[in-house]
Amino acid sequence: MIRRNRLRSAWNRVGSGEIHRAPREWQTWLSDTGSLTQKIEDTIGQKLQVQVLRDCPQSLNSDESRYFHFKVRRCRVREVLLCINHVPLVMAHSVIPTLSSSGSNHAILRLGQKPLGAVLFAKSRKRSSAKPPRDIARLDKSSALWKRYSKEYSQLTSPLWARRTLYQLKGRPILVNEIFLPELLKYSKA
Repeated sequence: MIRRNRLRSAWNRVGSGEIHRAPREWQTWLSDTGSLTQKIEDTIGQKLQVQVLRDCPQSLNSDESRYFHFKVRRCRVREVLLCINHVPLVMAHSVIPTLSSSGSNHAILRLGQKPLGAVLFAKSRKRSSAKPPRDIARLDKSSALWKRYSKEYSQLTSPLWARRTLYQLKGRPILVNEIFLPELLKYSKA
């Protein structure tokens, strides 16, 4: 029997103890349940800039589709870099099912250069006390997300640590993947 000493590109639930396999410096970032945008701005003391890489309709891959119980076919994918002084710190890949961006959510999800966290964690919005499901992963060069972002961000190193959270916006699901770049640790130590 072979035991895995490290996480591979598979996603693992935070509560399963897998968080302790991540390097210590990444554990607080991976397990935090608040707004990542707010945490970065508070830690670094500067406002984040959002660089939109892509915001368009797309098909789900099977790994993402399982979060929606394989019922969602059409979605919008929004990919951004969260930057400080034009230095990317986090890559975000958000999956917004078509039904989640309809009705009263339609106007809210016209984000432009605004981070999605500003919508999901708005104080005026009623939030459930239940914690949303959160998984973490060690992404290497075989990961679909790593491959996707290496095309946009040539300085990408492997492995990277990421978290994936299924949020609800007015009862509609939105899957947010956040991939942490090494520059985040450099800025947060400064």
